[in-house]
Amino acid sequence: MQVGPGSGARYVRGVSDRVASARTERGEVVLLRRDGALELRVNGVFVMDTVHTETERLLASATLRAAVRTDGVRVLIGGLGLGFTLREVLADPRVREAHVVEIEPDLLDWHRSGLIPKTATAIQDHRVVFSVGDITEVIGAQPPESFDVLLLDVDNGPDFLVYEANSAIYRSDFLSRCAKVLAPNGTVAIWSADTAPELRAAMHAVFGNCEEIAIPVELGRARTTYHLFLSGR
Repeated sequence: MQVGPGSGARYVRGVSDRVASARTERGEVVLLRRDGALELRVNGVFVMDTVHTETERLLASATLRAAVRTDGVRVLIGGLGLGFTLREVLADPRVREAHVVEIEPDLLDWHRSGLIPKTATAIQDHRVVFSVGDITEVIGAQPPESFDVLLLDVDNGPDFLVYEANSAIYRSDFLSRCAKVLAPNGTVAIWSADTAPELRAAMHAVFGNCEEIAIPVELGRARTTYHLFLSGR
């Protein structure tokens, strides 16, 4: 949504209360409260919650560690989700601007109205710029070398799509556009619910390098592994 880390999980806990919902051309987006936590679902599929936020935070921290610039870092985040990636990005004092692209305007409205209090401070930070739209179109409209870091967290990964149109994000054409908007020594990171050899090969073909980081995660009684794919220009 572009949707975020946790998307690969499929599990149910307790009784839920509907906090907010919206129906768009892509389907239904729902914010639930379950066992004291907030949970985001798209078309009935679990996307993420406010309990298991490790991968959202690692997406930001691992990528920013690779950033060469010592100040004035410009970050583009594809997918707002529940805001934990954004919050982690803003915790880095080098970050001058965080440009967040979210395809679902209702999700942004829920954040702005205070329905997701754990990340409310991040939403209000003066360094944040929001764009409502598709990440492929927004990146395609950016000037060359306009960002030092791209964090793409827009679906479950290439093999577990919530929106079929998001398949373009994992292909060479779009990755080449990402390379053009990256500043020298810039870094791009893509989150996936599973390993993705074809994505890794595509990133290596475009950037000449790709590191895959496996992240073990416990979701209640279930254990799974999420993956980050990082390439540098």
